[in-house]
Amino acid sequence: MNRTVPALAAACGASALWGTGALVVNQLLTRHGMAAENISFWRFVVGAVALLAAFGRPSLFRRLAAHSPVLLLAGACMSLSVLAWFLAIARVGAAVATLVAVCLPPALVSLWQVLRGRERLDAALLLWLAVALGGTALVVARHDSGAAPLVADAWVEGLALTGTAALLYAVFMLHSGRLSLALGAGPATTGLTLVAAAVMGLSALYTPLTWPRDLPPEAWLLYLGLVTAALALLIFSWSARRLSPTALTVATLVEPLTAVLLAAWLLGETLGAAQWLGAAMMLVGIGALGRRDAQRAAEAARA
Repeated sequence: MNRTVPALAAACGASALWGTGALVVNQLLTRHGMAAENISFWRFVVGAVALLAAFGRPSLFRRLAAHSPVLLLAGACMSLSVLAWFLAIARVGAAVATLVAVCLPPALVSLWQVLRGRERLDAALLLWLAVALGGTALVVARHDSGAAPLVADAWVEGLALTGTAALLYAVFMLHSGRLSLALGAGPATTGLTLVAAAVMGLSALYTPLTWPRDLPPEAWLLYLGLVTAALALLIFSWSARRLSPTALTVATLVEPLTAVLLAAWLLGETLGAAQWLGAAMMLVGIGALGRRDAQRAAEAARA
């Protein structure tokens, strides 16, 4: 348990930082008119520069090259999942896009782990997954979600994008722990952000990638890069070494909870009883799956 508790807390902390980024991205999209591709590109560029300053060593790129296939796959999936989520929000609204993109990955990861024989399918796993995901649904599915108008083509595209975002995010989760174990949290995070920045740089082929000239958007982009890319990913990579993919992915459900709580605090939005119940269910589910992780680790150690 001693090993699991700080790792689970770290994963929840990283997810909370990502949740703060949701409001920042919304500001950049709606108030400053920035494109989703532009935001994603500069977020990872700023994060990569900060991480290179901290972890850049002569041997870094040799180590990254030794794990290049997994690194390229995970970094590309990480960046493209975020972009697909941003694009889905514009078509089906934040509530639907977030509900699918955040709730589906834990189910996909758990299913994959069960099929690979790395997770035991039992009543406890199904119960706590259902509690955590059900709680997330209550938190996210708000009465004032601002969903997009019911336009058939837009909804088909939006749901396809959210499904793609969830699948890519699940693939990233399944490989993040492996990279962190092989390279260490700092080098793994640095490599992931470099790959993500390069992948998002390809969007310059169809949309201009320009740095804003006004102070507010510049400050927001620096925050996204330094806090939600560099710091949050570093914390996440540290926890990925110590948690199973199932517990790790479920911990990321804290992200939408943080965004909703911040919206209530900063924007004056109200939280209903169902949302508070959902928050409690989510935290109970995350804690129970963390305890399950600790018990499995203890059993493996005794064996």
